[in-house]
Amino acid sequence: MSIPLVDLHCHIEGAAPPDLIRELATRNQVRLPNDIFDADGHYCWTDFQHFLGAYDAVCAAICTPQDYYDLTYRYYSNAAAQGLIYGEVFISADHGANGGIDYPDMVQAMAEGLGKAREESGVQGRFILTAIRHYGIEKCEATARQAHRHPHELVTGFGMAGDETTGQPADYTRAFDIARDAELGLTVHAGEVCGAHSVRNALEALRPSRIGHGVQAVTDDDLLRRLAGEGVVLEVCPGSNIKVGVYEAYAQSPIKRLQDAGVKLALGADDPPYFHTDIANEYAQVQRAFAFSDDDMRAISRTAIEAAFCDDQTKAELLGEA
Repeated sequence: MSIPLVDLHCHIEGAAPPDLIRELATRNQVRLPNDIFDADGHYCWTDFQHFLGAYDAVCAAICTPQDYYDLTYRYYSNAAAQGLIYGEVFISADHGANGGIDYPDMVQAMAEGLGKAREESGVQGRFILTAIRHYGIEKCEATARQAHRHPHELVTGFGMAGDETTGQPADYTRAFDIARDAELGLTVHAGEVCGAHSVRNALEALRPSRIGHGVQAVTDDDLLRRLAGEGVVLEVCPGSNIKVGVYEAYAQSPIKRLQDAGVKLALGADDPPYFHTDIANEYAQVQRAFAFSDDDMRAISRTAIEAAFCDDQTKAELLGEA
């Protein structure tokens, strides 16, 4: 039985494979730091802070709308070949601006890249406009305002990523209120490298329907009951957690304990080439680690579809495939 794959947690810039980044750097005459690749040509970093620095350095090679078109097309077409039927990607207006790309041009190029992939494979997707937490409160609010100034039918969500140790979720309430006013679905990275309090504070201050990662919630029974009761979906990325040192193996991820507590889960590949994974591998590793049946994995896909930031008709079509 083939399992339809759904990925709700993937950063489009973080999905750029090293060979594409080297190609873009040559095309755009950008000199990349020597230490961001290892001897085998893979991305090289040592800890979470180093990862964030390497990520920004790699993004310097993405300089034009054409680059975002190529990146989006490659991501969706490759993932579709692995079995992806729907994927949401985080998009960073800040990283686009760092490369001199206007946000509307960036989104349009990505829409065209996804459109080509969809024509060829049938894969569907949406974009989540994402603020970078450690860039500061003002930049996060400015990112949210882009949703009002430049609405696009494929930009259906708003989120916040970056250094979870920077500030408090309440500092970013205004940014999320702006996005909520634009009728975007809301998600926020929390409970990845910080404890359960990070998830609780995000829920109370920002009121998202989904939490990116959120695995640290497993240490707080009251919080688990709240997540289950409110139907908040965790976008769990076990391969990413392993690479940044949260867990040592897939079997140590609290996926089963979260499910047993009634918490809804979706899977994500996060930044696939940085973590030597992809969404097909995440499904396979989780199924193997917890001895899940194909029906168990299909249920995860269906939960993800139900939590997706897309219209009801699209959800119905996707559920028909799952």
